[in-house]
Amino acid sequence: MIVPYTTTYFSPSKEYRRLSILMLIKEMPHSSQHLIAEKSHLSSSMVNIYIKELKQAGLITVSGSTNRTTEYHLTPTGQKKLFQDFISFSSEAVQIYASVKRKIIRLLKRYETNGIRTVVLYGASDTAEIVTSAIPHTRLVVIGIVDGDPAKQGQLFNGTLIQTPEAISQIDPDAVLITSFARQDEIYSNIEAIVGDNIKVITLTDLEHLQEPPLQEFARKTNKKATTNPIKQNATIKL
Repeated sequence: MIVPYTTTYFSPSKEYRRLSILMLIKEMPHSSQHLIAEKSHLSSSMVNIYIKELKQAGLITVSGSTNRTTEYHLTPTGQKKLFQDFISFSSEAVQIYASVKRKIIRLLKRYETNGIRTVVLYGASDTAEIVTSAIPHTRLVVIGIVDGDPAKQGQLFNGTLIQTPEAISQIDPDAVLITSFARQDEIYSNIEAIVGDNIKVITLTDLEHLQEPPLQEFARKTNKKATTNPIKQNATIKL
């Protein structure tokens, strides 16, 4: 099922709503219009309009005389339409994903020039999935993932064990990257309370760093830590 979303920049179009309803009918043919409305985040009256349009276009059939007996089924034309629309939807989604990934790669490369090499990701989220796919395009290395949600701790995220935030100091990365767009200030404060000034805390919204020179403050911290970490001491930056 295509999960409906509410957003400022990508408002669901009529085509998107039609696709969502077709997908719901395919997966739940016994659903009432009320349930379809609930799942698609539309009003029952709006769903009724779409159902009539889909039926008139020959994409679905409707049987039953009451809400309890009503069934919706895709016609062969409806099946073909669903497949074509899903491919188009997926293609657009991939383009958006790729655009976000390129932007994140640019940001991560900027952090490279500030001497950061090893990072811990804070937040085992969908955004972290994009970050981990962008990391191989940089010289950064993810050496740990932490999350404040006890339900996620102890689970695997792309093959890496999700640990508690308290493990950051023991992992000892160059920086902690907050992968969540929500509650960043709160997460930032929590991390600083754990690691103090010894480990840099960075976020995906620090876009201003794309035009700024290397962070001198962090360079001093890196030099201080290099005396106790031979791996970091021998790290060189090739631009």
